[in-house]
Amino acid sequence: MPTRQTSSSGKPKSPRIQVVLPEDLCQRLSLLAERESRTVSNMAKVLIQQGVQRYEAGEPSSGSDKAASSPSRMDTIRSALESQQPRRLRGAPRRVRLHRPD
Repeated sequence: MPTRQTSSSGKPKSPRIQVVLPEDLCQRLSLLAERESRTVSNMAKVLIQQGVQRYEAGEPSSGSDKAASSPSRMDTIRSALESQQPRRLRGAPRRVRLHRPD
């Protein structure tokens, strides 16, 4: 549950959450905020709002709209494998011997 604080005037502040980010993600967030002339906190709020809206709309979570329209690498690999004809194995499976180190 977000923490609810009160300001010095006694009015309740907006709910707050605390998040721990990896260093590289924090740097990327800072760069995005700088590009849009926002604070890091405000940029995080905007990105969270967009993510929640996409999640509620049932859209897949992807980095950009362009990436959402093109198939991902995993989808491409999966479809290539599924389109292959199944092959029968030749002969009985060979026994694998594991040697223990001395």
